Amino acid sequence: MAGNYNICLDIGGTKTLGVIFDSNDKIIYRLKKKTKSGGDSASNIEELIISVVKEMLDASGVKKNQVNAIAAGAPGVIDQGTGIVLFSPNLPWRDYDIRTPIQEAFGVPFYIGNDVNVGVLGEHTYGAAKGLSQVVGFFVGTGMGGGLILNGALFTGNGFKAAEYGHMVLEPEGPLCNCGQRGCLEAFSSKKGMSAYILQQAGRGRKCMLSDSIQNGVFKSSALRKALEAKDEVATEAVNRACHYLAIATGNMINTISPQMVVYGGGVIEAVGDLFLEKILAEVDRYCMPSIRKTVSLKKAALGDDSILYGALSMIKDGKKNK
Repeated sequence: MAGNYNICLDIGGTKTLGVIFDSNDKIIYRLKKKTKSGGDSASNIEELIISVVKEMLDASGVKKNQVNAIAAGAPGVIDQGTGIVLFSPNLPWRDYDIRTPIQEAFGVPFYIGNDVNVGVLGEHTYGAAKGLSQVVGFFVGTGMGGGLILNGALFTGNGFKAAEYGHMVLEPEGPLCNCGQRGCLEAFSSKKGMSAYILQQAGRGRKCMLSDSIQNGVFKSSALRKALEAKDEVATEAVNRACHYLAIATGNMINTISPQMVVYGGGVIEAVGDLFLEKILAEVDRYCMPSIRKTVSLKKAALGDDSILYGALSMIKDGKKNK
């Protein structure tokens, strides 16, 4: 007999969030832990997942036999059908079967998918895009993630590699991106892209509140909010530049997909989303056809940090339906 509780995880390069949902899809317990992804051992992450789940069960009083399923969103190219992580940029996974050890540890189904795909699924099932059939999602964080809902279902493309429009090339002679191309949306509009611009300006002798707070190539989203509130000139320029290219990319996706909604999520949007949305809305009409634009709404993610967790819950429910 299936249990009444579902455990959902958001596995990141620096932190892992975990929650327990009850049978009414309400979160009854939360846990946040640092992700120690150093070294080459994929089993370290496997052990982290197992320890997070066990800790949540112990602290919440939920018994192992009361768990229905476990699901997670994680960065990288992930085969949702097999549970194999093909590649993850910030975690030591290459062609790694993460599903089998988790299922063996807890005796319940385990689902995993790309974090932004899963986040957009969460917004589609429970959040800003609930009930819509065509949705484009941009998640602005350390990098730039994308997700697509087409005809009411998550679209993952050939080999689960679709919606990488953070690597849509907008300026072929633009800044170098971590993917090896130049002028990607991510190189302009992610925290990495904005941080690179700020450091470049600081190198020219300009002062910026954020230049001293950039660690490992990125600033904290909360520090960006403070700099913008203080009307820091360089930080404001970095955001204007980021929103300009997000507006271009949004226009391209509107023309290509004709979605009902474009939804923006991720840590940067959570921190300063109203400002980003305002700036994108001020420009986007220049980059898409009016007849398509008038049927599209642009919204912030409604679930904030929980988008991926609710998307993981949706994967569990989809898995049950498809059995």
